[in-house]
Amino acid sequence: MRWSSALIPTLKETPADAVAPSHILLMRAGMIRQLGAGAYTYLPLGLRVLKKAEAIIREEMDAAGAFELLMPALQPIELWKESGRFETFGDLLMKLTISGGHHMALGPTHEEVVTDLVRDLISSYKQLPITLYQIQTKFRDEPRPRFGILRTREFLMKDAYSFDADVDQLNASYDAMYEAYCRTFDRCGLPYVVVEAESGPIGGDASHEFMVPCSTGEDKVIQCLACGYAANQEKAEVGAVADAPARTIAADAPAYEAVRTPGRKTIRDVCAFLKVAEPTSGKLLVYLADGKPVAILLRGDHEANEAKVRRAFGATTLAPADADSIQKATGAPIGFLGPVAIQIPLIVDKAVAAMETIVVGGNEVDVHLTGVVPGRDFKLDRLADLRNADDGDPCPRCGAAMVVKAGLEIGHVFKLGTKYSKAMGASYLDEKGVEIPIIMGCYGIGVNRIVAAAVEAGHDANGIIWPLNLAPYQVAVVPLSVKDAAVMAAAESIEKKLVAAGYDVILDDRDQRPGFKFKDVDLIGVPLRVVIGERGLKEGKIEIKWRHETEAQSLPLETAGDSILAELKAAEEKHHNTCLVNRSKREAAKSS
Repeated sequence: MRWSSALIPTLKETPADAVAPSHILLMRAGMIRQLGAGAYTYLPLGLRVLKKAEAIIREEMDAAGAFELLMPALQPIELWKESGRFETFGDLLMKLTISGGHHMALGPTHEEVVTDLVRDLISSYKQLPITLYQIQTKFRDEPRPRFGILRTREFLMKDAYSFDADVDQLNASYDAMYEAYCRTFDRCGLPYVVVEAESGPIGGDASHEFMVPCSTGEDKVIQCLACGYAANQEKAEVGAVADAPARTIAADAPAYEAVRTPGRKTIRDVCAFLKVAEPTSGKLLVYLADGKPVAILLRGDHEANEAKVRRAFGATTLAPADADSIQKATGAPIGFLGPVAIQIPLIVDKAVAAMETIVVGGNEVDVHLTGVVPGRDFKLDRLADLRNADDGDPCPRCGAAMVVKAGLEIGHVFKLGTKYSKAMGASYLDEKGVEIPIIMGCYGIGVNRIVAAAVEAGHDANGIIWPLNLAPYQVAVVPLSVKDAAVMAAAESIEKKLVAAGYDVILDDRDQRPGFKFKDVDLIGVPLRVVIGERGLKEGKIEIKWRHETEAQSLPLETAGDSILAELKAAEEKHHNTCLVNRSKREAAKSS
């Protein structure tokens, strides 16, 4: 490919509305252009990267035994009503009416469509297990599209669905997809972390997210650097503090005292008024668990984790209670709620149980209680981990202090169980002729997000640093004097040899200054730059420089082609070995 004939509209200035590094650099590198809010055109360079990510995904899905199909983006609304998701998905679902008055949706995902397909095609246990996948455009009416191609209204996704007869088959299908995801992201050269996520209806360790740590990540990843435990904040557990002494209630502890706190409703205001630290206070929160009022008590400086709260109460649905429901259930207003003599089910966070005394609401307007003793003044018969894990909290596995990092989700695997098969009547006949709902798993990869994540993880002040497997071109051959026949002949000779060996090469034949060319090559992130100049030819040398390295190196012109191929093959071998090491580590961890 000749640069002069390619469409690579690089920009020297940062686009005004771009914030995330991937958004800025993909725009500046001439890889994407915005059509409207949350909708982007992939220009030739960007499309090459996208297609390379697709190819890797497709190869690994096929190797894992999944079968590719392609389902319509246009879906009947009736399927969404049948599954029960029409109401829960809400305004994120893009709806339209087509000729004939038929109500349709542009699919944000395809659980309903694939379940409808399988219930028509699968009828016997002999046809199971099977995993189907597609790479398809999805649509979501995202209210706040941002960060370029990270959060859009139209996006490309690989979604796979496994269909199994029993839990053992589901576990095997899940493990196959999990390993395929690891191989995919290894091959893409992404520095990903696998974290525990919310489990599906089958329960257990049934859900994992694949995250790339980066500053613009929208999720919080809780990690233990000592033992490797990792989870998203929705799932992350909080361990016990090592060597913490058992708390005993002093027999002579004074009774609690009611204190007037006029107009002070928030933890911050109450603690400031009473001149106490927020970690010595408590906040009581009321929820509706499956429609019934329940309460939790947290330390004042901690945040509730609603997924943990829902699990603690064994509820299917959980929502914060409104003011009227709270007043009716507790007899007290918001801002002054407390655990003393509360009449609705209460679960106390474990951190509260370790406190000697606590400041809580008095269940009366403008009143708080000081000197309240947990276990004496309110029961500690129901304790649970109810809060968000945070920086410095003990690891639930080894007790070491955990760290919090921002993470960008690029993939998610989870077990759906029979949620959709029961709702939509997708079943099979077992060996005895008994009709049984099919057990499902779901596995998604954001293809656009792979592209963005690679840039978020690989860039510097000069531009993108692509992994070799994703780069739009792996080598840029840069002749410095395009009007010099000898220089161009040498450049074209090297280009021809590399292309014949299977590498993607772009030859920068523009009649521009060397610095101008080098900046563009760095900006678009070509991994290896080969420079041929008049002076170098006279000395019988050319120059090569890897994008991620600071120093260039000289090679003899006579053997330059073979030397460059050796460099590329060595880089590929190094990456391949890294993938093998990662796989061995996963297998060792699994066996242990």
